[in-house]
Amino acid sequence: MEASPIPIGSSSKEHQKIYKDWFNIADSDGDGRVTGNDATKFFAMSKLSRQELKQIWAIADSKRQGFLGLTEFTVAMQLVSLAQAGHEITSDVLKSSVDVENISLPLMEGLDSLAAKKKDLTTTGEPEMNGSSQPQVPTSAKWFTSKSARKTPPSAVTSIVDGLKRLYIEKLKPLEVAYRFNDFVSPLLTNSDFDAKPMVMLLGQYSTGKTTFIKHLLQCDYPGAHIGPEPTTDRFVVVMSGPDERSIPGNTIAVQADLPFGGLTTFGGAFLSKFECSQMPHPLLDQMTFVDTPGVLSGEKQRTQRSYDFTGVISWFAAKCDLILLLFDPHKLDISDEFKRVISSLRGNDDKIRVVLNKAHQVDTQQLMRVYGALMWSLGKVLNTPEVVRVYIGSFNDKLIKEAANDPLGQDLFEREQDDLLKDLIDLPRKACDRQINEFVKRARAAKIHAYIISHLKKEMPSMMGKAKAQQRLIDNLEDEFGKVQREFHLPAGDFPSVEHYREVLNSYSIDKFEKMKPKMIQGVDDMLGYEIPELLKNFRNPYE
Repeated sequence: MEASPIPIGSSSKEHQKIYKDWFNIADSDGDGRVTGNDATKFFAMSKLSRQELKQIWAIADSKRQGFLGLTEFTVAMQLVSLAQAGHEITSDVLKSSVDVENISLPLMEGLDSLAAKKKDLTTTGEPEMNGSSQPQVPTSAKWFTSKSARKTPPSAVTSIVDGLKRLYIEKLKPLEVAYRFNDFVSPLLTNSDFDAKPMVMLLGQYSTGKTTFIKHLLQCDYPGAHIGPEPTTDRFVVVMSGPDERSIPGNTIAVQADLPFGGLTTFGGAFLSKFECSQMPHPLLDQMTFVDTPGVLSGEKQRTQRSYDFTGVISWFAAKCDLILLLFDPHKLDISDEFKRVISSLRGNDDKIRVVLNKAHQVDTQQLMRVYGALMWSLGKVLNTPEVVRVYIGSFNDKLIKEAANDPLGQDLFEREQDDLLKDLIDLPRKACDRQINEFVKRARAAKIHAYIISHLKKEMPSMMGKAKAQQRLIDNLEDEFGKVQREFHLPAGDFPSVEHYREVLNSYSIDKFEKMKPKMIQGVDDMLGYEIPELLKNFRNPYE
């Protein structure tokens, strides 16, 4: 199984230099991004039809970010050249028999005069902002540290992600801060949370092949990988792209502003000592990040012998990840109480969960059918959803599978299942922007419900005497209070958080110190969900639609 996505946008060095010069011409504000408005002006010089340019933009901006970087711009120019040569433009045209590196430059009518005009502007004193080989740092990175960023001009937003950052800082973050959302549900978001690559987390009991699975996808070892029949991975390992091969300790990773792991500091030094980052240069890691987890233990060891909140950490990663893979092997189908607690901590992220029945070559076809049935029965008792979860069957390792080779049916099944899983993984970067919007809307709704709950509890507190008794009564009857909030504001019951978790957190707070209802803030979030996010998506859709 070939795991690396097919590289696109490759071209000869001579063409790369020309495309970079063209990119600088097309990028009107020099921020390293060709927006829809920039593209409509520049691509018009190709004299292609609107329908052809619509298809070219859709393929080049496959991640639906709303802009083209240099790589995507190069892809667009190659597609323009192929369209001018009479090729049909499809998503597979650059992966087919076309010699990508020898595609001729497209014909752009009037480009020379535009380039001369741009050069005149540069020489008369206006600096060429994007002339260096270093990528420009988006101005949105400064919004999270600058006090003046509370009111960001719309012109500063050049992508969907930028728009989400702006809405978060101006509308959602004030609500979260006012009602201490970060203490109850999730830490405040940072710039790196928005810019992070898609993440895939692997969960399972020990020796189900989690580390081997990552190694199999990468087709090589990564720093800190230990494989064996015993519980070998004793820490959380984030496998991500980096300039060289090295392992970075957890305390160092948690304080790096450009990485989305700052929120893990809330789990303390005991956890950070069991957390590390494994960096290495790899084309697949340029697209996504993997999270390898310690095997879930059985018995009391899971709860009493871990020095940190294991299920809390899993829940934190689950909220950040785009895909969660639960690994089983045919000889470990039982789901212990500890594993059940871990799966329960994934609540609210059911759409991200996929199940992998690994090491399936260890049983024959008849046994595999029975094992599959037993696994579905076990999962049915834990995953409280009527829908059937997607299960991939295979043997994700690099060893020659003799048993499968002797059984053509098994070999064909494994190959097709592996291809399906690989397709699911490679689709992640393309769906990353849609996933971010989905998670942002989910967070906004959770923050709104949290504000309703906290302001309701505050309203139920007496103004003078008996505050301690009133607080205890509210905490004891928290489920009933949730019901009152739900009925008063007509909220879906399924969107409410865990009563037990809130009860535990509220015990360390004085409810009387919480904020009263702030209708303006909540109305601002409603407007954001109802009008501003749809408008943002409309502004950065395909410019030829």
